[in-house]
This record gives sequence, C-alpha cells and structure tokens, in this order.
Amino acid sequence: MLLKTSLRSFFAHKGRMALSLIAVVLSVAFVSGTLVFSNTATGTFDRLFASTASDISVQPAKTGLDGEEDDDARGRTATLPVDVVEKVAATTGVKQAIGQIMIANATLVNPVTNKAVGPTSGAPTLTGSWTDTPRSSVEVTSGHAPQGPDQIVLDADTAKKAGLGLGGRLRVITVEGKHDFSIVGIVSFKTTNPGAALAFLDTATAQQVLLGTTAYTSVEVFGDGSRSNDQLKADAAGTTGGGYQIKTAAEQKEENNKSIGSFLGFMKNAMLGFAVVSALVGGFLIVNTFSMLVAQRTREIGLLRAVGGSRKQVNRSVLVEALILGVLGSTIGIGAGLGLAVGLMQLMKAVGMNLNTDDLQIGPDAVVYGYLLGVGVTLVAAWFPARRASRIAPIAALRDHGTPAEGRSNTVRTVIGLVLTAGGGGLLVLAAKADKAATGGAYLGLGVLLTLLGFVVLGPLLATAVIRVLGALLPALFGPSGKLAQRNAMRNPRRTGATAGALMIGLALVIGASVFTSSMVKSSTEQIDKSVGADYIISGGRTGLSTEMVTAARNTPGLDHVTEQKNMPAKLTTPDGNTTKSFLAAVSERFTDDFRLPVTSGTAASVQQGSLAVGEEYAKERNLKVGDTIKVEYAKGHVQSLPVGVVLAKGSLFDGAVFVAIDTVAKAVPAAELPLDSSVYGTAAAGADITRTLAALEDSLKEYPQLGIKDQAGYKDLVQGQVNTLLYMVYGLLGLAIVVAVLGVVNTLALSVVERTREIGLLRAIGLSRRQLRRMIRLESVVIALFGAVLGTGLGLAWGITGQQVLKDQGLATLAVPVGTIVATLAASVVIGLLAALVPAFRAGRMNVLAAIATD
Repeated sequence: MLLKTSLRSFFAHKGRMALSLIAVVLSVAFVSGTLVFSNTATGTFDRLFASTASDISVQPAKTGLDGEEDDDARGRTATLPVDVVEKVAATTGVKQAIGQIMIANATLVNPVTNKAVGPTSGAPTLTGSWTDTPRSSVEVTSGHAPQGPDQIVLDADTAKKAGLGLGGRLRVITVEGKHDFSIVGIVSFKTTNPGAALAFLDTATAQQVLLGTTAYTSVEVFGDGSRSNDQLKADAAGTTGGGYQIKTAAEQKEENNKSIGSFLGFMKNAMLGFAVVSALVGGFLIVNTFSMLVAQRTREIGLLRAVGGSRKQVNRSVLVEALILGVLGSTIGIGAGLGLAVGLMQLMKAVGMNLNTDDLQIGPDAVVYGYLLGVGVTLVAAWFPARRASRIAPIAALRDHGTPAEGRSNTVRTVIGLVLTAGGGGLLVLAAKADKAATGGAYLGLGVLLTLLGFVVLGPLLATAVIRVLGALLPALFGPSGKLAQRNAMRNPRRTGATAGALMIGLALVIGASVFTSSMVKSSTEQIDKSVGADYIISGGRTGLSTEMVTAARNTPGLDHVTEQKNMPAKLTTPDGNTTKSFLAAVSERFTDDFRLPVTSGTAASVQQGSLAVGEEYAKERNLKVGDTIKVEYAKGHVQSLPVGVVLAKGSLFDGAVFVAIDTVAKAVPAAELPLDSSVYGTAAAGADITRTLAALEDSLKEYPQLGIKDQAGYKDLVQGQVNTLLYMVYGLLGLAIVVAVLGVVNTLALSVVERTREIGLLRAIGLSRRQLRRMIRLESVVIALFGAVLGTGLGLAWGITGQQVLKDQGLATLAVPVGTIVATLAASVVIGLLAALVPAFRAGRMNVLAAIATD
C-alpha cells in the first residue's frame, strides 16, 4: 500500500521532479564517466605494457642519490657495455637477447619550419634504435626500417601533426650536436599511442648520434619458455656478474603504470572532487523540491494521517519517492556517463593519447559509486522534508495549507549556524597566523568546511535581512512588481536560503580560486621585478642547454654576459645530524650581478668564494648560522663540506633554494658528471636596445626551438598564462556545480508558481498585468541569485585571502583581490536570475485568471 501510494504520488508530480532528476543525472554522469574513462585508460595501458614488455630487461645500475636514477649527467643517458648482450644470451633459458637504445632527451625538429616536432602535453619524445623484437609496440606501415646513417623512421601520429611524410627531412638535436635525416618509414602503434613521439635510427647510427659511444641503454631478453621470469632474472644476474638493474615483465609493467598513473590519478581525483561538489549543490535542489511538494500536499498528507496513516508511513512515503528519483536519476546518469567518458577520450585524442572507444571498460565501481552517490544524496536531502511531512497533524486536512511551526527549529538552527560559522572563522584566523604552511593548510581546510556549513545553516535566517537590503530599491524602480518580488523572496526564508545556498557554493569556490591565483600572479610579478636583474631568461626545458647552446647565447651581439644555473641533486647534512634531500642551484660567477638576493645575515658575494646560501626558514629549522658547516653529498659518492655564507630572507623568489657556485661544485664532482645548464640568464650591454637584443638572442638560438627565450615581460606573461590555464580548468569543472545551482533557481520558481497559482490569479484579477507578473517573477529570481552571490562572494574572499596568508612566506607575499572578477560574478548572478526566470515567468503569464482563482 505504501509503495503504491508513493508511486502514484511520484508520477502525479513527475513534472515537478524533472529538474531534481537532471541534477542527479549530471552529478552521477560526472562520477561514472570519470571512472569509466579512468578504467578504460588504465586498462588500455595495461594491455600495451603487458603486450610489449620483454620477459626481463637488463638496465644500467642506478647511480643517483639513494639508488635513484641519474641519467641526465651532461645530458647523456646511462648505458650498458655491448658485451652484456652476449653474456645474457648465454644464460640458460634465454631464446633471444637484443641490445636496444632509447633516450628521452633528444629533440626532433622540422628543419623546414624550424619548429619542434613532438607532443606538447607532457608526454615524452623518445628516440632510439630500430630492432626487430617479438613484442614491438609499433610496426612499419609505410616505407621501410632505417638502413643507413641518413635514414630515420617516425611514428604516424607525430608525422601527421607535423605535416611530415616519406622523403621529408627531420633533425635530431642531442648533446652530441645536430643531425639531419631523411624519413624513410612511418610506424604505427599496434595497440594505442600513449601520446609519445617515436623516432628510430639504425643501431650503429643511434649509438653514434644518440649516445656518442658504442653501447646500449638496455638489453631486452625473451625466454624460451623453459624457465619463469623470476628464474631468468636470477640467472641473468649471475651471468652478468651483477651491477645492473634486471626487471621482469611484471616489474616493467608496474614501473610504466606509475609514470602514466600519476597523471590519470590526478585527473580522476580532480574530476571526482568537482562531481561531489555538484552533488552537494544538487542536494539543495532536492531539499527544495521535496519541501515544496510537502507544503503543497499538506492537506493530502493530513487526510492520510486522518484515515490512519502513521508518522512512519508518511516519512517512508516521501523517502520512497526520493528513492525512486535517486534510482531513476542514477540509472540515466550512469548511461550519460558513458557518453562523457567517450567525450573525455576524444579530448585525450586531441592531445595525442589515442584511446579506442571500442575498449570502454564499465567496471563495477562506475555503477556502484554512481548509485551510491545518486541514491545517497537524494535520500539524505529528502530526509529533512520527509521528517517535516511526518509532523503534519491530521487536523491539517481541514486547512488550506500550512506546515508545523518552526520557532524552536529556528532557534536550534541559529545556535548551530553561529557555532559552526564562529568556529570556522576562528580556524581561518588561526590559519592566517600559522607559522608553518602545513599547519595553516590544515586549519584552512577545516575552516573552509565549517564556514561553508555555517553559512548553509544560517542561510534561511540571513535571507530576510539581506534580501530586504538587496531589494530595497525594487519598489521604487519597478513599482508593485518590485514590491511583490521582494516580499515573495522573503516569504519563505528556508526555501530562499536553500536555493541561494546552492549558488553560493559554486560562486564561493570561483571567487576563492580567483583571489588565490590573482595573488599568485601578482606575487610572482613583484618578485621578478624585485629580484631579477637579468634582462633575459633562457630555459632548457626537459633537455637542458648544451655547451653549444650556451656559447651561441654568449656570443649574441648586444649581450654583456650570461649567467648559468645547474640543478644539482644532493643530500645536505647539518651539524645537528639531520639530512635533507634537495636540489642545489649551482650558479656561475655573475649570478649576484643578475639577481638581487634578500640577505638577513652574511654576504651574497660569499657564494662565489666557496660557501652556501640557504633560506631563512631552513636555517631556522636546523638552527644554522653563518659559518656553520654543511656536509654535501652528490651522486656517485662525491662529498664535500661547505660553510654557510649567507642566509636569504623568506618570502622571496628564492624561498627554499640553496645556492652554490659551479666552480665550488666542480672541486668535488668531475666535469663529465656535471649536469647541463637548466637555465641561462642574459643581461644586455650598457646602452644596448633591450628589444633588439632579444631579437638577436632569438636569432642566435633559432636552431634550438625547444628552448624558451623570454625577456622579463614575456616571462611574466608565461607565468600568468600557466596560472590562468589552471584557473580556467577550475572554472570549467565548477561550471557543472553552477549549472546545477541554476536548475535549483528554476526549480524553486517553477514550483513556487504552481504553489501560488490561486494567488497569481487573484493578483491578475485585481489589475496586475501579464507584463507586471512576469517582471515580478524575474525580479524575485534576480534577488535570490544576488543573495547567493553575495554570500558566495563573502565566503570566497575569506577563503582566498586566508589561502594567500597561509602561503605568504612561500612566495605568495602579495594579496590581490580580483575586483573585476567579483563585479563580473555579481553581474553574472543577475543574468543567471533573469535566465532562470524565463520559463516560470512565461508559464505564469499564460495562466487563465478564472481557472487560477478556482484552483484548490
């Protein structure tokens, strides 16, 4: 009987449930689509790695700090002697051992356009030797394999994007120099292209051009099936005499999965986080929907109680309707999620990662989590209206409308809301005053949560006061329509608060992110102006700058000098015995001329005299002072002890950096093991034109398109562009929550129009025109949207300002409030209100006056 009643009620009001259904569908689609995409991408790469990995792979030993990889010394990749192939081939159970070459620090260039060829999405450019292996990831689909010193093969995706084909020319730039080749073959991936660019030379040419020596970067081993991979690994270790890394197929797969998994994991977690936000926003919509339906069915519920229905039955009846909504919305959402997953795969294809839509993997997690989110949020949101419905007394059947009094509940709400808001505000203050960023971050996270909950709880209580202020001019500007709109918005504060709360969450996150990123850009810009004296910044990207590149830059007409910087991985042991892994910035002698170091003690010139420059926070944590000695351990066991010569002030461009002179490092580390320059800074000669010298510098380095060459203004634009890219991604993901919030405004107005049908009829009967009626509803919508925007702006400013304060000593020294973004947000809320009211206002204007008055 209960189920029958609930089903009839649900389908009787299905039109009024439509927007709530859409909110559930959107949130669930985002979750299930993300999980399907993630499962498909992970499964695709699993198959790729499983189908191409050799039984065991013999690789050079790790020579970096603590056994880490150290392949980029002088820009060269670590290698194996050629006789390792023969040793491994003689191992029992080995069918074939193949020496291979593959490096990731070469640059491919189209010599015609002088533009770099390869991915720009973060995937690697791999250049190696062409070998026939039993499990190759690619096959020649056009032309032939490289067979001479001037021949190269390129993968099909890269060739297509670069406009290259058979007979075309391709330049390979390595630390050994520049080499031009003719494209004689095109290869295609057998499974999927993970986004990398691949180029192949014959083995002899690869050894000469890529390595500068007769060697291999790995030996790929395939067994005859008589022994397991683990046994092959153990036997190969004995045959080679040890000293090498030997990895089974499973270990190779695990290692490859880690590299791709970090990107996919970040993307998955970010999207799921925003899906949860949209689901939270959708919860407000569902609360409003069921609250209004309960209010409109007061007499119906009273009659149900009068004929013997218990409070539990009424409660369950509403929850069953919510369950139907949740199940239906989740089911549709899971289906829509498949479409979203396909869209994400197409997006990845645009940046070079080809995923086949035929390989969609709909794992149980996509279905289970989809239903858990959709049904869970719906039931939780509907529980509050269901509880209120169960409190409707049988006597309500004799009244036209009404719900139980809320005096006591408002008191409880006020107390809870004030406690949450005050507690959250206190935590934000503690976060801003915290000495350590980690502590401040923890306070900030909890403060954001509590202030958000506090504003949600206080929203209905704030509605009357705030809307009275926001709508104060409406009666004067729009007459009766404005006065009625203001009063309607204040009539049901609980409903108005819930509707505005959904919009508040999305806009608070937008404003908070805007304040944080604006502060990041302004702080970076000011730090560059304050600390960087060099006129030009040349960054080496992934490959670094070779001696040839630095020489070309140094010989540029109009340039006074260049300063080099190398990043040296090292372990620092302070006098208290504490060891820290870090990167030393090894700089050349003119560094202190090109950079203004903020000194708290010591002298910056001491760096070139054999001492270290350390940050103030590091010195404070380790109780260091000028003159103390730090033990510095480099890769391959090179060690030296260096005194602290200068302590740099915190809150500057150099936070966390430890500086040392290149000449000082060279006393402990052989020249052959020093890394390439990561960056080079140039300063124009006195009287030289800055712009012309920049053009001359670009001309000097035009053969190296992989380098980034910027003047200070260009570098600032680059920083801002990177920050804006992140911000726009956040905006895009938050767009889903804002869409759901807009649906909430539409839903509230639409149900409100239905609820006030008789009232609207009476207003029309006493002279309110259709135009005035529609204007009234539009103004009501605008006021509600503005209310949500004002609350969201206040919260967002508090969050963003606190975030800047937490990181003020880590580089975010300057607060920047994006006034333009705030004004645009408030203006957008007006537009949102107008758009949300279009359909409800149109429907209200078309009501038949007599039929509306006669409505029960």
